[in-house]
Amino acid sequence: MAGQTIIEKIFAAHTAADASVEPGSIIWLDLDVRTARDFAGANVVKNYQTHYGETPVADKTKTFFTFDLVVPPSNIPYANNQQVCRTWAREQGVGVYDVNAGIGSHVVVEEGLAYPGVTLVGTDSHLNILGAIGAFGQGMGDQDIAFAFKTGRTWFEVPPTMKVVVKGEYQYPCTARDLTLAILDKLGSKGALGRAIEFYGPAIEALDLPGRITLASQVTEMGGIVGFIPPSEEVLAYARQQSGRADIPSFAADPDAEYVETVVVDVSGLEPLIACPPNPANVVPVREVAGRRIDSVFFGSCTNGRFEDFAAVAEIVQGKRVAPWVMATVVPATREVYQQMLRSGVLQTLFDAGFIISNPGCGGCASGHLGMTGVGQVNISTSNRNFPGKQGAGDTYLASPVTAAWCALKGEITVPEAS
Repeated sequence: MAGQTIIEKIFAAHTAADASVEPGSIIWLDLDVRTARDFAGANVVKNYQTHYGETPVADKTKTFFTFDLVVPPSNIPYANNQQVCRTWAREQGVGVYDVNAGIGSHVVVEEGLAYPGVTLVGTDSHLNILGAIGAFGQGMGDQDIAFAFKTGRTWFEVPPTMKVVVKGEYQYPCTARDLTLAILDKLGSKGALGRAIEFYGPAIEALDLPGRITLASQVTEMGGIVGFIPPSEEVLAYARQQSGRADIPSFAADPDAEYVETVVVDVSGLEPLIACPPNPANVVPVREVAGRRIDSVFFGSCTNGRFEDFAAVAEIVQGKRVAPWVMATVVPATREVYQQMLRSGVLQTLFDAGFIISNPGCGGCASGHLGMTGVGQVNISTSNRNFPGKQGAGDTYLASPVTAAWCALKGEITVPEAS
């Protein structure tokens, strides 16, 4: 019998002992946490009430709403959706991370609800970001989440796993985002379709938690189910601290685990990259599009909304000002990140440089929040998607916070300076 991959081990620990977890098998997966956000949360409630009436959820200590898309609500539909969720949550006795908390996929990590080996589903298409800490996260539709609320489990087809091995090392001004774009360039938008990914290599091992979050958050754009980065000692220590658990397991693939494919990505000599419209896989070196005038820059999202991302930007813009015609917006991922920015002086530096700074949330990824563009505008964004209309009617380019900072200063697409 062949060894198991990471997802097979996590699934085996969360299903019947006699169930097969080989690729293609369909299992009933026990869920450690289930969530719904403000976008589809009201539909989850509606489906729950329609099918299950006033029946209590399976476990109110494992069930949560996370509001992060349009927070506070800037329109009546979002205000209504959020209030529907609040009212039902009070009736059921389940928790709500309200409009001041931040991006749900980040909040569950900070709050110690998600840690290595955990299974978590919700209505967020980027919940697979939890692969950054070695946990299984998955976005699902509102009917599926209503069922998960009611039963504490869901059915799932075990996906095959592919291995991505990153060779070589890269130097500043390249960052984890450039590494991620290099992998996206290699795999394209369908290279991991329907698969789990395991990432390996010295450059992967060297990533801090924010860097791992950046990489894992883009697996959706590679077509993948989830991307696992085996937890480092630093990540395990953080997870133990946040969760208050000393017994957190670290699921590692067996040496003889079987992979459907192994892809090698060499990042030796990596240069700053940028994803051009109309999709995240349209990756080119920044130098190839340098010089195009821009109108706005957005810093934030689940991909690059951590304190370390903003600190890197602050170091670049210290004592400078963004170009007069550029709208530069900053949206921290969570309240904890916002607090770090306040206490460290990063917030002051960004304010002095001319940035517009908002409360925690998804920001430019959500219509109705900061960072939307109009027809003809050119936008540089550190978020995860640049499909037409995703961040407005303009053209959006995806880049690292370091590249985006230099673009904001120059008012055009610019190759970041090395120092």
